Amino acid sequence: MRLRSRSGNSISAAVIALAALLVQACASSSSAPVMQQGSAGNRSSGSLPGSYVALERGIVDELNFARTNPQGYADELEKDLRYYQGTIFRRPGDDSPLQTREGANAVREAIHVLRQTRPMPALRPSDGMMLAARDHVRDQAPRGLMNHRGTDGSQAWDRVSRYGDWKSKISENMTFGPATPHDVVAALLVDDGIGDRGHRKNLLDPDVKVVGIACGAHKSYRVMCDMVHAGGFVETQASGR
Repeated sequence: MRLRSRSGNSISAAVIALAALLVQACASSSSAPVMQQGSAGNRSSGSLPGSYVALERGIVDELNFARTNPQGYADELEKDLRYYQGTIFRRPGDDSPLQTREGANAVREAIHVLRQTRPMPALRPSDGMMLAARDHVRDQAPRGLMNHRGTDGSQAWDRVSRYGDWKSKISENMTFGPATPHDVVAALLVDDGIGDRGHRKNLLDPDVKVVGIACGAHKSYRVMCDMVHAGGFVETQASGR
């Protein structure tokens, strides 16, 4: 995924990749330069089932737990270590064990990073950015796709710009498979199989202040969640609830 600034200056390369906790672990990554802000597009409307709304709200809380109390979240990740046998992750009573790439070592690395991370402000939920994330879930999930680029050619900043004006920087994380707030956020923090831990860096970026999250049923991988983060966001009047 690409990032932009209002000045048009290149900030840094953004690595926004794919995180999945699945029986067959599925992860890929890509990087691209910071870019200029995109133009407005069409809006979408409608709502998701209540279970997904609850999941979205839970992920916001979970993200903010990790950001505001990284040492405490390290304790939570530490509890998951007992469920690893080599590269297999299996909770008691779970008949669908997860095949990871790195096993417990990636979790231990995430724990170490969290213990060294200073607390940072919580992310403020944004209605407009949530609508942009929802657009992407509705585009990708029913088709069984797993791309940052929408089928209309849009990137995250294009979709967000439909609903307002983002500030400073913008990034996007996606998960496919995890269906609880803890599993979604843990997948992003551990970033199993992603060499530069781009999802973790996005989640723990102190320069992002707002977030929009949307989840929905995915054709192939049960649940898709899309998270868009930005340094700031000014909603258009039409995007508010």
